[in-house]
Amino acid sequence: SGEPAPGTRTRGQDALWLGHAWVDGRKDEADVRELAGRLRGTGVRDLYVHSGPLEDDGTLPDADYPKARWLIGALHRELPGVRVQAWLGDVVASEGPEGLHLERPATRSAILDSTRRILAAGFQGAHFDLEPLHSGDRDYLTLLDDLHTLTRAHHALLSVAAHQIDPLPGFHSFWGATTGHPKWWSQAYFGQVAHRVDQIAVMSYDTMQPLPSLYGGYVAQQTSLALEVTPGSTQLLMGLPFYHENRIGHRARAETVPAAVRGVRLGLSRTDARRARFGVALYVDFAATDADWRAYREDWVE
Repeated sequence: SGEPAPGTRTRGQDALWLGHAWVDGRKDEADVRELAGRLRGTGVRDLYVHSGPLEDDGTLPDADYPKARWLIGALHRELPGVRVQAWLGDVVASEGPEGLHLERPATRSAILDSTRRILAAGFQGAHFDLEPLHSGDRDYLTLLDDLHTLTRAHHALLSVAAHQIDPLPGFHSFWGATTGHPKWWSQAYFGQVAHRVDQIAVMSYDTMQPLPSLYGGYVAQQTSLALEVTPGSTQLLMGLPFYHENRIGHRARAETVPAAVRGVRLGLSRTDARRARFGVALYVDFAATDADWRAYREDWVE
């Protein structure tokens, strides 16, 4: 409820997740021109291009992103100033034996080497989406410390996709005990992650909310909780649902772009309306509709 404060719109620091088709040969120059036309005049500055996933041992074959150099060059020609980051993800072995074992030094070392390789390919940053990551995971924090040392040495960005924050204190512990999947992070742990990266993007979708009004209120709360613990030196982004699936945890009729943007603006208004390093992150290009893009422009950009 309430009205967003004046000026709570794009700061020109928004981001867009792009699918794997952009680096595996399925996209061409015409697609780049179309994307550039879509993005001109918006606040999108960072593009997270899916270039993985990582193997479970942390390695990343060069064959997974054969068109990366072409894409980066083409995007920079069409959209000067845009930053192209490699989006790398994998399942974390936090709830079963399969996936990344971050407790293993060899796995973390391999992830560092994979990051060196994607930076050498021309990407201007590394964006990690590792799930599920349980609140309090110290091995993840160790990995981020090492990754940030590496990216700073290469004058590149370190970015992460982050779990939602406990809507009630300790809620992740309750949910984990009853379902085996904690889902949320404590606010304190979110802050620990935010202090170790250049950008943190909250996956503020798949919220189990049944109505747009409830979803917007949830996003407003998430925005406020994240703002409270994200240092001013770290860019905070709130995810917008540019997809329309109906499944457990996500209702397309509830999780809409207008509801999300209203929630973001309200949370920003209530907590830190003048926050400079702030934006929204659009998930995901291949599922977005014209209505999604129109709502983003009308409600957030203009």
